[in-house]
Amino acid sequence: MHSESPLRRPAAEGDSEGCAQPDAIQDVFRDLDRRLRGRFAQVTGGQSPWAALQAWEDWYFHLSVSPARQIELWWRWSEALQALAQSERAGEGDEWAFKPEPGDRRFRSPGWNRAPYRFLAQSHLAAEAQWRAATSCLRGVADHHARRVAFMGSSFLNALAPVNFPWTNPDVLDATLASNGQNFMRGMTHLWQDIAAQSGHLRPDEKHAWQVGKTMAITEGQVVYRNHLFELIQYAPTTGKVHPEPVLIVPAWIMKYYILDITPEDSFVRWLVSQGFTVFMISWKNPGTDLRDTAFDDYRRNGVMEALEVVHAACGGAPVHGVGYCLGGTILAIAAAVMGRSDDNRLASLTLLAAQTDFREAGELLLFIDESQVALLEDMMHIDGTLDARNMAGAFSVLRAHELVYSRIVERYMLGHKAEPGPMEAWLADPTRMPARMHSEYLRQLFMENSFTHGELSVEGEFVAVKDIGVPVFALGAERDHIAPWRSVYRIGLHGSAETTFVLTGGGHNTSVVSPPGKAGAYFYAGPQIGGSTYLEPDAWMARANRKDGSWWPEWLSWLKAKSGSGPRVQSPAPHDALGPAPGTYVLEA
Repeated sequence: MHSESPLRRPAAEGDSEGCAQPDAIQDVFRDLDRRLRGRFAQVTGGQSPWAALQAWEDWYFHLSVSPARQIELWWRWSEALQALAQSERAGEGDEWAFKPEPGDRRFRSPGWNRAPYRFLAQSHLAAEAQWRAATSCLRGVADHHARRVAFMGSSFLNALAPVNFPWTNPDVLDATLASNGQNFMRGMTHLWQDIAAQSGHLRPDEKHAWQVGKTMAITEGQVVYRNHLFELIQYAPTTGKVHPEPVLIVPAWIMKYYILDITPEDSFVRWLVSQGFTVFMISWKNPGTDLRDTAFDDYRRNGVMEALEVVHAACGGAPVHGVGYCLGGTILAIAAAVMGRSDDNRLASLTLLAAQTDFREAGELLLFIDESQVALLEDMMHIDGTLDARNMAGAFSVLRAHELVYSRIVERYMLGHKAEPGPMEAWLADPTRMPARMHSEYLRQLFMENSFTHGELSVEGEFVAVKDIGVPVFALGAERDHIAPWRSVYRIGLHGSAETTFVLTGGGHNTSVVSPPGKAGAYFYAGPQIGGSTYLEPDAWMARANRKDGSWWPEWLSWLKAKSGSGPRVQSPAPHDALGPAPGTYVLEA
């Protein structure tokens, strides 16, 4: 079932360069060590205390031997206190001395302009500004450590923000006075319901209306292929004839595929089918312990390439448009590079949706990627053979604590607001696990070593690089993407040699992709091509780009049609040997 991946295996305890190969006795003790460290990692939530301690030591030492910098910080703080005093004397109608960063929505309520909340908010913003000054441009500190210390300190300050406490939040106090405290009674009810839901004790009438196969992922189709790693769905045509070139969508296996077929109104799949394309979708299996040794390259060979072979044969040998989302885009890009190296012309084009090929600027996730951290994570995965979905959800919650944690606490438990979960929330609550070996190789080869960019990713006995991709590329980035920052996605234009079109859309990692025509407030930027011999850095590209209101989907469709053949439309191929209706069985596995 599993193959020996040509990617370098992660160094196990005692296997690193310069260490003797362990014998049977050493194996026993080292396995015991890994299990003990794995249990320790479960206690710490998968976080390495040593990685954090190193960062703090590095920062504190270099600040302690920089007395002039310390004086500068004290001077900044004294100026901040003076500015706060002047702002407090000025009154409610004047400008704040300290303003929130762009995108910071914590103090947007008018109540924060009243005394004393105005002073509390500005004092907190002043403390955050002081912390940014204390952790930036400190000579001698490793950049990784400086960013980690800055993040950890900012997270601590964010937790202490006055918006997070009922006695310092004007909206909560106003709601309490208006309802005679009923908001807290409702909040306690919501808290109890959430605790019960986490324990799996939901009453039937509490289950929300979003269910896979009933209200989500309901575009008509058939499962036409299945192996141990994925199911392949072929969607039914809605037009008389279709373009000869089919579309194969490769979603990330970190979450379930139906983000791209979430509801009929927001379904990327349904819209694409309505435009006259035959669409195939990979639905990844939610791995258990039996898939613990599944390699990262297995997702390319036994996933992408097997699916491509089925699609290519089903559509009469027509070239296939490959569309990859997030991690699915990364593995699809690697597959395209291997195909380019071997003159395999079964791909017509490559579309990367919020997908990275260069991990040098991979955002805040890089804060949690170093040898100590990855080794501890590997030991934790060693116990069960997978990375539990709760660990992934916890990491993303830490990165966006205000949006995903604190604002929910205020809205649901303090204000007592009951917001019914929408389809996106239901999808986010339906995550998947990650095979231990695959996740380890992914973190080491791509995040830590950035090997695909450097031409050091060994696949099938040869090194491949981004520049081996030979088909036209469409890359989509999102302005507020914390998972795949748009400047990181953009860097395919620096390393690739193929014709590359880049589009920047509003929204985050998921909301940017789910952007059907007619979506309120949608916009995107389209600019010059970024591939070729001359590299245009991101900000220069942005300066030349044109903002367009509306969804990016029609813009991509025009590009896709231009990369399709000029031949007449044909009958959509009928599914052969259908294994069952969409959405299949793998997507239903918990």
